[in-house]
Amino acid sequence: MSLSLDEVRNIASLARIDLSDADAEATRDKLNGIFGLIEQMQAVDTDGVEPMSHPQETAQRLRDDRVTEGDRRDDFQRIAPQTEAGLYLVPRVIE
Repeated sequence: MSLSLDEVRNIASLARIDLSDADAEATRDKLNGIFGLIEQMQAVDTDGVEPMSHPQETAQRLRDDRVTEGDRRDDFQRIAPQTEAGLYLVPRVIE
């Protein structure tokens, strides 16, 4: 796939980007280069290749999924301007 100069100008117009003729040609060349790279990548036979979450073999260090802080609800509600039945009361902002 490649874009024509008119297509690049139309896309720029839709995006409300003012491109000079030289910029439009440079943008077309860059976009067509990207499309060419995509076509090359799509042409690669990937049958039997396992999907990867990262291009390098790295191990993610994960912490244990456990609570590390105690319940401080009472501490926070004690300094809140208004609370009721365990909820924070805030002024109405939408009528």
